[in-house]
Amino acid sequence: MFTEGEIAGVLIRKFSEFHDQRGWLSELYRIDETGEYRAAMTYLSVTNPGLTRGPHEHIDQTDYFCFMGTFTLYLWDNRKGSSTYGKKMVIENADRMIAVVPPGVVHAYKNSGETEGIVLNFPDRLYAGWGKKEKVDEVRYESDPQSPFKI
Repeated sequence: MFTEGEIAGVLIRKFSEFHDQRGWLSELYRIDETGEYRAAMTYLSVTNPGLTRGPHEHIDQTDYFCFMGTFTLYLWDNRKGSSTYGKKMVIENADRMIAVVPPGVVHAYKNSGETEGIVLNFPDRLYAGWGKKEKVDEVRYESDPQSPFKI
């Protein structure tokens, strides 16, 4: 059903790194580089080697992932009105990479390395809404054996 190709609205870029004798620094999120996108919260997750998070999608939320570690990122355009509906992208070695994933793009990532990997996310919606009183904006496919979103 899905074919390989670019997905409209998905942004993939490497971190800009600024090195000196102490190490390096990277600006992960700058409001002057994101257009109208605005983060509502930030969270950090650690994924163990060989394990996967997702696939799932959001109805309204855009995710702004920052990967640190050896990850493989999987994306499927599930937006029926999109010019790239039915496209799939696989990004190998997403280390020190930013991925902006709009609503309706199914996504998953796998720690394909040998050590823990870290992912920061700056989504534009609060998890479970203000005060955690709303329904979580996720459509999950991990446990669906009929899911077309295969890793």
